[in-house]
Amino acid sequence: MPPPRTAPAWHVLTGEYPPRPGGVGDYTRQLSRALASAGQEVHVWAPGEGGVRDEDGVTVHRAPDLLTPRGLPGLSRGLDACPGPRRLLLQYVPHALGLRAMNVPFCAWFASRWHDARWVYIHEAVHPWSPRGPWRHHILAGTTRLMVRLVASTANRVFVSIPQWAEHLPARVRPHAAWLPVPSNLPVEVSRDAVDALRAELGEGPWLGHFGTFGRLTAEPLEAALVPLLRGEGTRRALMLGRGSRAFVEGVETRHPELRGRLVSRDSLALDDIAVHLTTCDVLLQPYPDGVSTRRTTVMAGLALGLPVITNTGHLTEPLWREHGAVALAEGTAPAALVERAEGLLSRADTRRELGQHAARIYREHFALERTVEALLRAGPT
Repeated sequence: MPPPRTAPAWHVLTGEYPPRPGGVGDYTRQLSRALASAGQEVHVWAPGEGGVRDEDGVTVHRAPDLLTPRGLPGLSRGLDACPGPRRLLLQYVPHALGLRAMNVPFCAWFASRWHDARWVYIHEAVHPWSPRGPWRHHILAGTTRLMVRLVASTANRVFVSIPQWAEHLPARVRPHAAWLPVPSNLPVEVSRDAVDALRAELGEGPWLGHFGTFGRLTAEPLEAALVPLLRGEGTRRALMLGRGSRAFVEGVETRHPELRGRLVSRDSLALDDIAVHLTTCDVLLQPYPDGVSTRRTTVMAGLALGLPVITNTGHLTEPLWREHGAVALAEGTAPAALVERAEGLLSRADTRRELGQHAARIYREHFALERTVEALLRAGPT
């Protein structure tokens, strides 16, 4: 009979996992594979078509509605069938847990797993609250605050993607919550031949790029900055990457027909292809309604690839963005400030090159996946 295992196995709980799309799923797969490569036993539990598979050294358990009340009994049985000790690592994002981001039963279930080590990584903490919002948003804001407190108050370790999420945790938990930035979900190296071939296909620039999902709160300031930048110089073009990019380009061209043909969209690409497309860009324009922060994998993608990134501050922006100078930072959310920063970079190739090199160095030192794995392994043994 083999001796009992002393090191706990990792059991990663997530509402998203490939092939289902989503940034949290991509991050979870990346992290799980890295932990397995470091010699750890790793299981992932996620909603999906039923079955258990070994995927690159990670045992992936999928079942329909896994994190909902319908699936929780099966999740309990599956975990209990795995030898102990077990360490649960919850990838916490309210909207990914199901039940319209109000999955209180799952949070109560997680809190009840006292015989397992319970770790939680909070990617997003709560739905924002506004006194002028509709009543259903008030309910959602209140419920997500209850959920995160329930999960965090019973966890042995709490990690947050940005320091501001700690404000929503119970007072006794806040001092112990560890800040752990989210790395890029994309490859950090690309084929130069692939980049050269794509540049030849796309044609002359300079090219402004954007990578995201083109939700309204980001798409509006992006368009407001992009239109004057393209109008200001007839040779400039824009490459829009990510789900929703096709609809975004069609909308811009409808509202500004003089820019027709100057914007290119790539709506659904594999991660490797996104990295190649990003690398063809001369600058990236990445506005955020709440400001750049270390939970934004889209800005991390640019830093990791050594690209000059133009972005903006907001109420979630950490001091390090000013301290490290890894991006061209516009103060506030006004599109005019983004335009000014972009014009400065587009006119100076040497400045763009230096900023990109500095960005890659800061990424390796502070944000890379290796730093995440080091922090998690160092945080044991609980």
